[in-house]
Amino acid sequence: MATGVGDRKTTGSATLPFVVTIFVGSFLLFLVQPMVARMALPRLGGAPSVWNSAMLVYQALLLAGYAYAHWLGRFALRRQAALHLVLFALAALALPIGLIAAEPSADANPFLWVPWLLVVSIGPLFFVVSAQAPLIQRWFAHAGQRDPYPLYAASNFGSFAGLLAYPLVVEPLLPIRGQRWVWSAGYALLALLIAWCTLKLPKHQVVLQTVQAVTPPPGWRERAYWIVLAAVPSGLILSTTLHLTTDIAAMPLLWVIPLGLYLLSFTVAFASNRVPAQIIARAAPIILIAAAGVLGFDSNGRELLFGIIALLNLFAVSVALHSQLFARRPAAAYLTLFYLMLSVGGVLGGIFCALVAPLVFNWTYEHPLLLVAAALLMVVPSPFERIAKIWDGSAASRTIGLVAVPAVLILAVASKLSGSAILASTAIFAIFGFALFAIGNPVLLAACLVAIMLTAGGWERLALAAKPGAMTRSYFGIYGVRPNGDDARMLTHGTTVHGIQLLGSPARERTETTYYAPLSGVGLALQAAPQLFGLAARVDLVGLGAGTLACYALLGQRWTIYEIDPAVARIARNPAQFTFLSTCLPNVPIVIGDARLSLAHARPADADVLMVDAFSSDAIPIHLLTREAFAVYGRRLTPDGLLMVHVTNRFLDLDPVVAANAAAGGWRALRIRYDPDAAARKLHETTSIWIALSRNPATLERLAAAHPGWRTLAPRPGFAPWTDDHAAILPLFRWNS
Repeated sequence: MATGVGDRKTTGSATLPFVVTIFVGSFLLFLVQPMVARMALPRLGGAPSVWNSAMLVYQALLLAGYAYAHWLGRFALRRQAALHLVLFALAALALPIGLIAAEPSADANPFLWVPWLLVVSIGPLFFVVSAQAPLIQRWFAHAGQRDPYPLYAASNFGSFAGLLAYPLVVEPLLPIRGQRWVWSAGYALLALLIAWCTLKLPKHQVVLQTVQAVTPPPGWRERAYWIVLAAVPSGLILSTTLHLTTDIAAMPLLWVIPLGLYLLSFTVAFASNRVPAQIIARAAPIILIAAAGVLGFDSNGRELLFGIIALLNLFAVSVALHSQLFARRPAAAYLTLFYLMLSVGGVLGGIFCALVAPLVFNWTYEHPLLLVAAALLMVVPSPFERIAKIWDGSAASRTIGLVAVPAVLILAVASKLSGSAILASTAIFAIFGFALFAIGNPVLLAACLVAIMLTAGGWERLALAAKPGAMTRSYFGIYGVRPNGDDARMLTHGTTVHGIQLLGSPARERTETTYYAPLSGVGLALQAAPQLFGLAARVDLVGLGAGTLACYALLGQRWTIYEIDPAVARIARNPAQFTFLSTCLPNVPIVIGDARLSLAHARPADADVLMVDAFSSDAIPIHLLTREAFAVYGRRLTPDGLLMVHVTNRFLDLDPVVAANAAAGGWRALRIRYDPDAAARKLHETTSIWIALSRNPATLERLAAAHPGWRTLAPRPGFAPWTDDHAAILPLFRWNS
């Protein structure tokens, strides 16, 4: 393998334009992705299927950009520069960056419409910017005759900076229209930087042509190895993020951390200083064993510990595998081919986790599968010198591995069948011992990870997943229906409870629980509906859950439910799982789709009560809390109508958002917090915060007269209402949560 193209050293001043250009290009790429997502949110809704499509568009455009950089390599250097600058100028016709003025039809398929919208709107700009990293590295090799691969560290550090800059700086400070112009200015700067790099290019590219003539191109087996090494960490970002937000904590902005660590892993793995990468890679198998060990356990009370282990594992594994990519990098003449294969691997990893896994699995099986794949790929010697000598590749070494693999799997089965807690614990400790012994033998290490995950809660997970109806997965989440003690059944989304039904009698099954108890804000509002709006009140509900609120419905009322996930609707309608709907509202219409888009097409002034309860755990869909969203709610409600917004959240204080929107939209607002006593908690009632809004003060006065707990919602001084153009969640964090 050739890592350089000559002996002449490049001065710092000659290196600077290439480093800065690569950094700025990658910064702009990771700035534009969340920015365009915010632009599209009000138009497309918050359906995960929409964002899966968008993510694949970004990956496809990145792959196209890398392919374009590889294609340019066939031309002379000056022609490459001229062609690239011309293409840059043509793409600039799409500035300022933004979405074209097109609206999807009511029956538009997001898997077709979203890619079309994004490709037409930002495709040319994203395409040319995505080519910077491999193209500029190749130019650097021509100009400086040094190993260009460490410059990929600058690329990923730029990506990391762009990723953090958007939620921490850009989104809080600038509205969307300002963000568009700032990004466009960055694009102009990047064009100037590229022109600066072209001034450093030699007139001829004899050196790389000579290397290419004497160095055979990488074979297909080597290219496939690059693809697989890139695919596993790429998939692991998504699987780790899903594992964290589903099984540990659905915290806002949590997705930033795994992606940031993934980008930093490239920076470490491709750096000129190899010591940090080597240290982290040596620790990676031990961290991988720990991550497998905690995967099957409930995180209740240990969220921070489990989250740290999962994140450390993602970072360490990514550094280890990306370091192997760095070690297997080809001569600089084949640099663009190398990065093209990495991009192919990234796309395949994303497709597996974002599209294939939700269709094939009913739980996050892709995560343990990727942990096993990482073990199989990891070429790391044992930290124990005596054990390292065993795995020397000799015939004796292979024999030991062949015997140990079935032995450790037999231990995993024995721990399940033994029926003895002592024997099971002994088997688990033996398997962990085998795992430490296996470091240096990828096949045995992978077998040990399988055994660890089975014994550490895996058998129970498999039994639950095999039970009909117990686990359901869609593009929107992973839902479990399981007992909650001996007298209740609950609907969960990872660690989040979306509904609990009491069991034992028809009266208990109709009892409203959790956030919807009779003394909660929504319970009080629905009980007051006959006095406020008559016996034929028209009620809209955004967010179905287990269907608990349906049991407030009275004869003569007309209810309509808006639910984004058809899987949730199937669960709520199935009387073998929950009977709220089948008992209380058996024929209620359920409108499937993003609620804001559906309400915008619904008949105006045709609802007396509208309840917004569409938040998935502590993650919030911003587009349902903007000034424009409240205008949609106001259009749907009658002038005297009542809007109920559920704002219970462990991490965010949403009161200022609703208060600001109320003031801006001419609403009056009341707030109530319900804290159940010990007796109520035994009936599975939970703390809740609801805000009631109406444009008719008399409606709220009559509501408040029935219960003393209502309080006027006071706005936060200086807090501007969220809009589709500007919204930031950082100012709302409860930092002591």
